[in-house]
Amino acid sequence: MARSGPGVRLEVADVLRRHGDAYRLAHAGHLGRIERRVMSAIVACRTAALGGHVEACDDCGMARVAYNSCRNRHCPKCQGVARAQWLAARQAELLAVPYFHVVFTLPAPIAAIAFQNKAVVYAILFAASAEAMTTLAANPRRLGAQIGVVAVLHTWGQTLTHHPHVHCVVPGGGLSPDGKRWVAGRPNFLLAVKPLSRLFRRLFLERLQKAFDAKGLGFFGDLAHLTDPSAFAAYLAAAHRVDWIVYSKKPFGGPAQVLAYLGRYTHRVAIANSRIQACDDDHVAFAWKDYRDGGAVKTMCLKPDEFIRRFLLHALPDGFHRIRHFGFLANGHRTQKLALCRSLLTDEGEPTTRGKIESPTSAPSETVDLDPPPCPECGGVMRVIADLPRGGQRPRSKRPPFWCDTS
Repeated sequence: MARSGPGVRLEVADVLRRHGDAYRLAHAGHLGRIERRVMSAIVACRTAALGGHVEACDDCGMARVAYNSCRNRHCPKCQGVARAQWLAARQAELLAVPYFHVVFTLPAPIAAIAFQNKAVVYAILFAASAEAMTTLAANPRRLGAQIGVVAVLHTWGQTLTHHPHVHCVVPGGGLSPDGKRWVAGRPNFLLAVKPLSRLFRRLFLERLQKAFDAKGLGFFGDLAHLTDPSAFAAYLAAAHRVDWIVYSKKPFGGPAQVLAYLGRYTHRVAIANSRIQACDDDHVAFAWKDYRDGGAVKTMCLKPDEFIRRFLLHALPDGFHRIRHFGFLANGHRTQKLALCRSLLTDEGEPTTRGKIESPTSAPSETVDLDPPPCPECGGVMRVIADLPRGGQRPRSKRPPFWCDTS
């Protein structure tokens, strides 16, 4: 079995190159356009198939070839630049208040419906979780304020099974109903989890019923019987009787930690290349954390067909936004609302419930660097000297390469 190690770094692309054709053939009648495009993009990423350019150092003359990225949002290699740009924008939006991390998870029977209706049900997951938090927070007996929410959709668990859930990052406070005060939350507490869970369940199931009534849901295979209204009603009634998991963590230490956290979560894909341990004709091995065993790192071996199937479970519909903003952080008025929040926080002084908080201008532990990397030999400036067309054709020079300089 080919193994990853100091000299060998296996990637999802290696698995797809080795087993992708067999997977396409075995699943020809069921493999969708999006999944096919994801597979093709990952295999072509940073290869001659996509073209690229030749870079040379102004100082020492060292040259290297850099191939283009596929820029597919499911590719493990292509999230760095998008992530850095997104974080750079978010850094300017952080407030000097505690931030909380809240996770909303769908129970397995509802997750099954979500898999067959990704765009509709994932959108309901966003809306129901955000409305549950904003509604509860607006209650005068709770916080009595308009809060802001950044929500990120993840659809996977550690073993690549389908596990749709939303990670929400929420400032610990909000705007008063008249918009004239900043209402600070209690230390180490945002909202009570039990009423939040019950409200989330009710709002989600109400929206799901409306989608069904509008004939916006499709059912196939084991769920085909749910096309019958009475069967669907019974299915939802059963889902209403179980607990829906909502988890709220302790607040972050400050805006810098929030930025570092967002950097890890916002542009993550189902599995990072660093987790791939081995691949041969019969198995793909990868590392996973068993949270039921205290987060112990273990190895899972899957048949290549099953590994690819699980990876493709998490392909999102075209145009679907997996990062969304709600409350005073909603896109339509975020700039104005944040300016108001900062003004109120400044006028009122440091809220007594916040504890010691770093300034939003503190250097985050998750650095954001959009500049081209320097020369690995001497640290000089690398400049593009030739373009490489797609498919490995002859390069088109921007200027004569340094090795052809006759002056």
